[in-house]
Amino acid sequence: MIMNAIIIAAGSSSRLGKLTEALPKGLLEINGQMIIQRQIEFLRASGINDIVIVTGPHAHCFDFKDVIYVQDHNFEQHDVLGSLMAARNYMNDGFIMLYSDIIFDESIIKSVLNFKGNIGVAVDMDWEKKYENRTEHPITDADNVLIKSGKIVHTKKFIPKTNSGKVGEFMPIMILSSKGANTFVKTFEKLEKTHKGKFHEMPSLKKAVLTDMFQELIDLKIIISPIIISGKWYEIDTPQDLEIARKKFN
Repeated sequence: MIMNAIIIAAGSSSRLGKLTEALPKGLLEINGQMIIQRQIEFLRASGINDIVIVTGPHAHCFDFKDVIYVQDHNFEQHDVLGSLMAARNYMNDGFIMLYSDIIFDESIIKSVLNFKGNIGVAVDMDWEKKYENRTEHPITDADNVLIKSGKIVHTKKFIPKTNSGKVGEFMPIMILSSKGANTFVKTFEKLEKTHKGKFHEMPSLKKAVLTDMFQELIDLKIIISPIIISGKWYEIDTPQDLEIARKKFN
């Protein structure tokens, strides 16, 4: 059973403007509860008690009890993949990872924790509806995955509908067994030593996001399984997103 959780809260949240000048977006409140507080409660209710939060420029703002904090001192030099790897010492026994800026129904965490494979990522197949009337966050920003025969075969920003597979959106939660975590870490550490230049959709490995790493693993013939989720969820990137989330989760 997975016992560790890693919450990534190292970003600067620039798109939220004044709302996050002095506060990480995971500490924003939605109807009286901080986003991360809600996540922690769901994790603990599911038996996950070892929780790691990766922090960045606002590390001093966090004061959750019985949580391990890892400060990403290099948050300005890399993107979310680098922030996740700042917590690599807590991955040995497998882990569930989530971004600090997503709000979701508790049933989604339960679905993810029921996963029995080595590397699984949460996928929303009903994703397009979320982009209706979302003027600050266009559909072309979606982190899409292409699914064939029960496996993710391709990831990139916005994949149009196709007859060659089913298109879903990566919801920023993934789960890795101890074997999956070992594969993930070893692959990344090899890339750290040898990779130069562009890395999938990003100009360099340092600027890579998780979907770039997924594509790297896929190209290496490593299976990444979609965990098809149902239930409400929302990622908070803009003031408009925050307003919509407060209405959806009232």
